[in-house]
Amino acid sequence: MDLKQIEEILRSVKSGEKNIEDGVRILADLPYKDLGYATIDNHREIRNGYPEVIYCEGKTVDQVKGITEYMLTKNENILATRATDEMFEAIKSLAPDAEYNRLGKVITIKRKEQKISESYIAIVCAGTSDLPVVEEAYETAKMLGNKVEKIADVGVAGLHRLVSKIEIIRGAKVIVVVAGMEGALASVIGGLVDKPVIAVPTSVGYGANFGGLAALLAMLNSCASGISVVNIDNGFGAAYNASIINKL
Repeated sequence: MDLKQIEEILRSVKSGEKNIEDGVRILADLPYKDLGYATIDNHREIRNGYPEVIYCEGKTVDQVKGITEYMLTKNENILATRATDEMFEAIKSLAPDAEYNRLGKVITIKRKEQKISESYIAIVCAGTSDLPVVEEAYETAKMLGNKVEKIADVGVAGLHRLVSKIEIIRGAKVIVVVAGMEGALASVIGGLVDKPVIAVPTSVGYGANFGGLAALLAMLNSCASGISVVNIDNGFGAAYNASIINKL
């Protein structure tokens, strides 16, 4: 619920379209809604412009369904990450217009029109194995009202692939770089652009990759300027931050 919606509730009570009891009941949920197993932050959109996102991992299907059911009453766009097929089927029963990016494990429901940014975010990945994280970032960035360019499979094992796409990458306002193995792509791109780079290490790689730790440490130790780093496989966090930068 945003400030405009609050003003509309107060106006409707004042005009008699809603009675005082209805107004109080609606506003009582304003700070948060306690569902017992989840406390939904209804102030989130007022504070930062984006409603709360459902992180599905670790939740049951019924919990995800219950959270979604409540959020649908607010007529908000809904983004659910790390979702399963079973969770999607449950949500689909509530909202037939729900969409599921199976590779990125992201469910989206669009209920409000958004102003789309004129500038764009570039999401670049080193290899096809990094695409699940790319898709999570892509769906997040799109749901937050951004134009997005995806550039896949341009890792350091064949730099000519990257060079052929460099103008598209340089044209972005902010660049999300997704890479596993040794995570070198973020440093390479950081040395070729004058835009902020958000690096996402992935858990892709052989044994000494340590589930993404090698890529994480390499990105944190990058000598290229302007690189920030999010946690392993955190496409959502990278895209969220990129969206804030893109809309500055």
